[in-house]
Parts: sequence; structure tokens; C-alpha cells
Amino acid sequence: SEKMAFEKIKVANPVVEMDGDEMTRVLWKSIKDKLIFPFLELDIKYFDLGLPNRDATDDKVTIESVEDTLKYNVAIKCATITPDEARMREFNLKHMWKSPNGPIRNILNGTFHLYHNRATDTVIKGPGKLKLVFGANTCDVQKEKMKGQSWRFSTLLVLEAWLCPCTTLMSLRLQILLWNVEVTFYPSHLLIVDLMLIPFLKRFKHTFQEVYETNWKSKFEATGIWYEHRLIDDMIAYALTSEGGYVWTCKNCDGDMQSDFLAQGFGPLGLMTSVLMCPDGKTVEAEAAHGTVTRHYRVHQKGGETSTNSIASVFAWSRGLAHGLYWSRGVWEDDQGSCTYNPWTQGQYLNTEEFIDAVVSELRAKLGCSA
Repeated sequence: SEKMAFEKIKVANPVVEMDGDEMTRVLWKSIKDKLIFPFLELDIKYFDLGLPNRDATDDKVTIESVEDTLKYNVAIKCATITPDEARMREFNLKHMWKSPNGPIRNILNGTFHLYHNRATDTVIKGPGKLKLVFGANTCDVQKEKMKGQSWRFSTLLVLEAWLCPCTTLMSLRLQILLWNVEVTFYPSHLLIVDLMLIPFLKRFKHTFQEVYETNWKSKFEATGIWYEHRLIDDMIAYALTSEGGYVWTCKNCDGDMQSDFLAQGFGPLGLMTSVLMCPDGKTVEAEAAHGTVTRHYRVHQKGGETSTNSIASVFAWSRGLAHGLYWSRGVWEDDQGSCTYNPWTQGQYLNTEEFIDAVVSELRAKLGCSA
């Protein structure tokens, strides 16, 4: 191969790579081959989180990848399949594995699960009595009766219980979050559903407010920004009519939904990035915010041409590696081009590989190296 006109950039710290599934796996390999390996001297700790390998290893590969993430402090993750009944049949799986994001976030104690909560699922097949019990470690803890502390049921029942440890760790997480807000110099809005119904969220809102008032209010005011809490209906209405310029803080499920609707207003989900910041302040997991693009993968499997947006996957790498990556304003994909050219024709957009090649050309120009 032609000798490059520059010396590869040396990355001292190893990086954990979590490979994924379907079309994003195809993109992932192309990005590594064209954008990563030619430019970086990098030690990659590779883990295959593709569904076949997760099934073959009884999902131990996911746990091993997170353990290495804690060791090396940086993980870059490709999109993965969360199987349903159809996927069980398609891949002949031994078990309906849950999303790898669950154990990844739980082990890393990431801010996606801001309250340090955990979920346990079980199915009850007959009538009975359900109790929620608290066992005190010391005798001086006053016993408090809880309304609805037991439930009798004869039909299908759904119970959700939330555990919120209001500890120094929670305050630390809030400080990390608010520090990020301060750096952006944007005002901050905390979105929570109706607090009159959920004491758990009410307590979180009060803790957030307390940390802000104690440690951050004067710093915010000095830079001309502020923090305020808004209920979900009010915040969504505000977001729809605003021009942006603020940081919107949500709990996990709200953020999952609202980020999608917000991103879709500006273009495809392929333009949205996702970074998991851990409470230690130094461990990060970067990933694309979209799925495995199954529809395009089916075309790819048949040998057809695809035009899949690779920007989010590229930025997963660039965020994880702390390198900026810029792409030419003159380069389009069919989902971007269709906003301008409708209907579009070939020649007005780039296919999957052509787009990555265009990013490579732009990167070479930025680095001042030969083609």
C-alpha cells in the first residue's frame, strides 16, 4: 500500500470496542478500516457484542467488555439487537437476551440510570398476595406503615417499585451533570412528570434544587445562565416553540422518547450522538443513538446498494477518542438529500461507502496528508 505522508497519531490509552449487529456492523468495519486504523496507532480491546456471539457466550462477553471499560475508562459501542420472539427464531437463540445496554449502564453506574435504580422482572402465574417489605438493619429505625403495602390479585398485575438512595453519590452525579451544563453556558431545564403523583420524583427534584442552590447558583448567575424545573407537558410545549440554546435534563425513559422526537425535527436519528458519562468523571461509553438499521441490512444481504447514514457511528468513535471529526457541507446522503431534492436521483447523494470515503478525504485534507 502507498506510504502515508504523515506519522500515525499515537493513542496511549487502550480503547474498548464493542462490536454490534446488522447494517451498523457493516458501517463499523468500514469506519475502522478507512477512518481509524490508517490514522491512529491504537490498542483496541475488542469484544463482539453481536447477537450470535452473545448467545454463544451466554452473554458473558457483555460483562467482560464492561469490566475492561472500567479498567481503561473508554468504550466505543456499535448498535446491537435487542431480541424479541421473531429474533429468537431468526437466530435460533438459547435465551431471549435483554439489551446489553442494561448491564453496561448498571455496572458502569452511568448517568442514564441517574437514580442508581435497578429493575427485576418476574411473571406470576396464579392468584395470591404481593407484599413490599422493608427490613431495617438497626432496631432504632421507626417502623412506618405504607399505604397499599400488600396487594391481593386474581388477574394479571403489574407492580413497579422505585428505590432512590439519596446519598453523597447522587449529589456527586448531579454536580457532574451541572458542571457539564456550566461548561456549555446554556441555561438548564430539568424535566419530571407530575410530582403530585410520585413522591420519588419529588424527592429527586428537591435534591437537584438543593445541590444547585448550594453549589451552582452563583456560578450560573455569573455567566448569565440559570436552572429551572418544568413539568413534562410544559417542557415539551416549550421545546416545540423554542429555538434551542438550552440543556434539557430528563430521566432515562423520558429522555429516550423526547430525544427521538427532537432529533427527528432536525433530520434523521443518524445525526444524534449518545455518550454515557460515569460518576467517576473519567469513564465514558460512546455510541450511536439509533438501532441496527435492519431495513437497509436486508437490502445489503441481497447485494443491493444502500445509503445508510454513518455520521452517528463516526462520531461515536470521535467522541470516544476525543478527536474532532468534520465533514464537508457538500456531501449528502439520500435521507439528507431528500429534504432538498424530492424526488432525488442517483448523483444527488452518496451511497454508504461513498459517504465514508468522502469523510476520509475531508480528514486527509484536515491532517494535510496525501491520498
